[in-house]
Amino acid sequence: QVQLVESGGGLVQAGGSLRLSCAASGRTFSSYAMGWFRQAPGKEREFVASITSSGGAIYHAASVKERFTISRDNAKNMGYLHMSSLKPEDSAVYYCAARSAVGIATMEGQYNYWGQGTQVTVSS
Repeated sequence: QVQLVESGGGLVQAGGSLRLSCAASGRTFSSYAMGWFRQAPGKEREFVASITSSGGAIYHAASVKERFTISRDNAKNMGYLHMSSLKPEDSAVYYCAARSAVGIATMEGQYNYWGQGTQVTVSS
């Protein structure tokens, strides 16, 4: 069982940066691959990034590639999403998720555990 709590969201101007954090409970955090998703008002939740359980491989959606970077620190049971060059269209509730497997995944249904989300608003 893994519990996830996101933090770090807020209001930022276009072109700015934010770092989202995901604190995970449980002693086996290093056994779970992680992902970040986002959901804007009136839209479906979409994949943002994923990282393997070891942190050895990462994958980002095309819409955020080269602007966002997913990372993790298994010693601290933490996951991160570093966001830069933010755009108004990046505004959404951001969710971290974990899956009972080691590999990267891009589909919601592949994740077993979800956080409550943190709001990111980018002003123009």
